[in-house]
Amino acid sequence: MARIFALLTGAVLGLTPLLGAAVDSLRSYTAEYDTSALGMHLTLHRELKGDGEGGYTLTNGGKILVAGFHEVAVFSVREGEVIPKSYVYQGTGLINRRREVHITPGADTLRSLYKGEWYELPNKPGTLDRLSQQEHLRLLMLSDPNPRDDLVITVADGRKVKDYKIEFVGEETVETAVGPVKTLHFARLHDDPDRSSEIWVAPDWDYLMVKTVHVEDDKPVEVLLTKASIDGVPVGSDADN
Repeated sequence: MARIFALLTGAVLGLTPLLGAAVDSLRSYTAEYDTSALGMHLTLHRELKGDGEGGYTLTNGGKILVAGFHEVAVFSVREGEVIPKSYVYQGTGLINRRREVHITPGADTLRSLYKGEWYELPNKPGTLDRLSQQEHLRLLMLSDPNPRDDLVITVADGRKVKDYKIEFVGEETVETAVGPVKTLHFARLHDDPDRSSEIWVAPDWDYLMVKTVHVEDDKPVEVLLTKASIDGVPVGSDADN
């Protein structure tokens, strides 16, 4: 069970492209995903809420049998960039695991809680947490008239601040429970050849995450959209967003 949730928290990518004109806000949304790993299924719930003044809260989580997880990222949007403030991940039930990241804009260091110990990490420009990075993807792609470049992301994760390289794979149509949707497909470059991570995002739905596939130790985790709404309007082949 612990293995499933460890895989789930690593299954979603965040991306940072080079852009033109900036978009300064994100539309709120709710989304549900069917997540399959090790022959088991879990419904993942995600919600982004804005306060109308440039502040946002993103929640994500799910539960299966007696184990689950819940994570929250608090951030703001300013001049076309996500400015992270805090991130908290909490395992529930049998998995009592907690992670935190706290970032003060302009500070030289950030604080990261990992396995019960706090670490002071360098606060590199553009550093994000594991969850707010995913909204940075949406924001930056909304600003880019042709968001198909290879990408770089910087994330505070555990004891390290890591840079990831992301490659654009191509345009694909993904079949979902709400109908087929055109997507952009990206893949993260791993040093370990036995690991792979891919994400599909929908331009017509504000670059909402539609699908991810993460493979580690020959164990795939697939996350696939089952339903969503943006600003209260359901997405789908017959919905007008």
